[in-house]
Amino acid sequence: MSPEVKGALMGLGAAALFGLSAPLAKQLLPASGPLMLASLLYLGGGLGLSLVPLAARLRRAGVPRREAPLERRDWPLLAGIILCGGMLGPVLMLVGLARLSAVATSLLLNLEGPFTILLAVLLFGEHLGRRAVLATGFIFCGAAVLGLQSGEVRADWLGVLAVAGACLSWAVDNNLTQRLSLKDPVTVVRIKALGAGSSMLVLAAITGQSLPGEHGVAAALALGAASYGLSIVLDMYALRLLGAAREAAYFATAPFLGALAALPLLGERLSLTELLGGAAMALGVVLLVRERHGHLHTHEALEHEHLHVHDEHHQHEHPGMTDLTEPHSHPHRHAPLTHNHPHVSDLHHRHKHGPP
Repeated sequence: MSPEVKGALMGLGAAALFGLSAPLAKQLLPASGPLMLASLLYLGGGLGLSLVPLAARLRRAGVPRREAPLERRDWPLLAGIILCGGMLGPVLMLVGLARLSAVATSLLLNLEGPFTILLAVLLFGEHLGRRAVLATGFIFCGAAVLGLQSGEVRADWLGVLAVAGACLSWAVDNNLTQRLSLKDPVTVVRIKALGAGSSMLVLAAITGQSLPGEHGVAAALALGAASYGLSIVLDMYALRLLGAAREAAYFATAPFLGALAALPLLGERLSLTELLGGAAMALGVVLLVRERHGHLHTHEALEHEHLHVHDEHHQHEHPGMTDLTEPHSHPHRHAPLTHNHPHVSDLHHRHKHGPP
């Protein structure tokens, strides 16, 4: 299976798990404030992932470490990920969710994709062609149609702005996480989830928000384990394989799944305006998914550590290593290389392009 297909499957899996969280979280919101619920969701994700390394060690005692570990220089990036993706994003989303319908919130979450793409291209050196630029425009137009519709979305712009702010926070998080995507995903997401959840739990207590009942706490932790734990791990693998811009295309399916789930769960209905906005967003997603990119390009010399196999991009010596089982992780150097093949904007393919 090609890396692009693996990344697509992981991105869609992450989207499916996260898309279901909006309508389910709305049902949990009345029993607790936004900060308290956000903290429980992330703590559920962190606690669920804390069991993974223990289980792996018990099953594979004596097997050498394979994923690259976090280093001291990675901690500033991780702090930004916790702040933007683990605190600001969830709180703003829940604030908007409290003021809007679950369907409207789910569809507005499509803004995360265009915001991620814009930051990836303008600030982080990724590339998208004409079709991808056009696709981003369709998604923006769909979101604008949704924001201008009659009803509670137009009547409450604070809710719209809150969800848009959550999308921008997650867009920053996506691009920062992509920079760490070559590190151990489970470790990165576990630290992010536990750090964000603990911080928001303290803030919730300071602002007077109380814990829901036992059943509410259990439900929030379980939802967090799937939608804020496993989902983010899958998404981080997709970021590693695809780059932030292309990953955003697959993850853009999450709000549609959330909107559909809201229909039977909450008894809501899609209006004609919401259908039109969703259709424009769906067209943008299809165009992004179908984009292909390949040309003659040059890899500059690069030194780093990550999980890899000895493909065309990884031809190097292994001084002092006795276990060469692939895939494996160790510090290595990429020699300059010029070749032509289809590729995406992962961390090995950041090079200059002409006009899109």
